[in-house]
Amino acid sequence: MSFANKMFLESTAAAGGMSSIFIIVIYVAIFGVLYMLMIRPQRKEQKQKAQLLSQLAVGDSVRTTGGFIGTIIDIDDESSTVIVEFGNNKNCRIPMVKEAIVEVEKPEDAVSSDKDSAKK
Repeated sequence: MSFANKMFLESTAAAGGMSSIFIIVIYVAIFGVLYMLMIRPQRKEQKQKAQLLSQLAVGDSVRTTGGFIGTIIDIDDESSTVIVEFGNNKNCRIPMVKEAIVEVEKPEDAVSSDKDSAKK
């Protein structure tokens, strides 16, 4: 084997090694971008929802995934359910899973926002 052929084979082997490292770096960069754009925000949202549901209390005004607005009258932590009272006549009481709750408003928050709007 001549010297030129030997150098050619060594250079192609080195280039092949460099291209495989480059491909691995590209895959790691793509995974990093996908993590930052998709997975991380979703986990952050899940943590916020878990914190919101852990702070539920009797008397809180809630909005459900169906768009209904009601007041919590009972919480069962064992089965992760709450009983929500809907309507003005207070005759509609529905048990539902905590995960169906989208938004929570504490009674003291409602009072402070009423005072703020009265000041304006």
